[in-house]
Amino acid sequence: MKKNTLLFVACLVLTFLFSCSKNNSSAPPPVPPKVTTGIFVLNQGTYGANNTTLTYYDFATGTQTTDFFKTVNGFGLGDTGSDFITYGGKMYIVMNVSGYVAVANGVTAKFIDTISFKNAGVNRGPENIAAAGGNVFVSSTDGTVAVIDTSSLAVTKYINVGSNPAQMVVADDILYVSNTGGFSATFDSTLSIIPLNTLTEAGRIVVGINPGSITTDNAGNLYVVCTGDYKAVKPRLVKININASTLQSVDSTFGTIRYYNSNLFTTGGYLGVANVGIFNTGNLAAVRTSFITDGTVIVNPYGLDIDPATGDVYVGDAKDYVSSGEVFCFDKTGKKKFSFSVTPGISPFKTVLVQQ
Repeated sequence: MKKNTLLFVACLVLTFLFSCSKNNSSAPPPVPPKVTTGIFVLNQGTYGANNTTLTYYDFATGTQTTDFFKTVNGFGLGDTGSDFITYGGKMYIVMNVSGYVAVANGVTAKFIDTISFKNAGVNRGPENIAAAGGNVFVSSTDGTVAVIDTSSLAVTKYINVGSNPAQMVVADDILYVSNTGGFSATFDSTLSIIPLNTLTEAGRIVVGINPGSITTDNAGNLYVVCTGDYKAVKPRLVKININASTLQSVDSTFGTIRYYNSNLFTTGGYLGVANVGIFNTGNLAAVRTSFITDGTVIVNPYGLDIDPATGDVYVGDAKDYVSSGEVFCFDKTGKKKFSFSVTPGISPFKTVLVQQ
């Protein structure tokens, strides 16, 4: 009797397993890739004028919607937007003078919340933003990097770093922070090292006076613009190989740097001219003095971003920092694809792809 019962149970188990296998024999339907439908442009505005705006450009119609955030929400962003990313379906816009990070839906820009960066009523001075591992990181001029949980939108901790931290980049599960010292009596010259598994500063790398814009090629190399002290110490472009612990540098006067396909794209030039350049990451030599190959004139290249899928290069032209700006899109050969005004936006600074 016991033997027959065991045989019956075994048959039921086999029947169940066969049924499950049969029902799941077909693979799950593939998830369609996200399609880039347009771009958001953060227009920094004028310091103290409370006029930061967000422009949306639609690829399908070839038209832009100015002051998009205010159109959607009925109120503006605030004063002096200093950085902008989308991550995990949300957009995070750093408002330096207003002292908060505005959070909204990453596609519709519908407002979700603000994250305050005031400590006992004093503005910490949020500057730049990065994201990885389910967290968003915001550097502030008070010498800290805030860790924001993207689910609760709460600041879970402040990491003490160098003086007046600015831009950040994540490479090999480490957050690197450039410490400028720009508002201190003496300039800083270091990058803070923050492993993502500890979220504590583990050390610093000395790179050069007043480090600012930073990028990585995801192959063990970091690239940092060191602005110098505006007097005796000249600007340098520094390359650090983390794995080999080597450092090389060349004279340069760059504002922003971005990496794409073995090249560095830059704003500025050796004489600080208004220019968009392209440099080889191997020897840090110029591939072309000007990236733009069709004669398109940009008055004041202020923003610089690259679509990693297409190689399209977006340049924000700040003009005179008072007039409405303009955004140019170039293909990877340096030829203009399109441009549009961000009126009434001033100083277009950051371009972010809209993917859905």
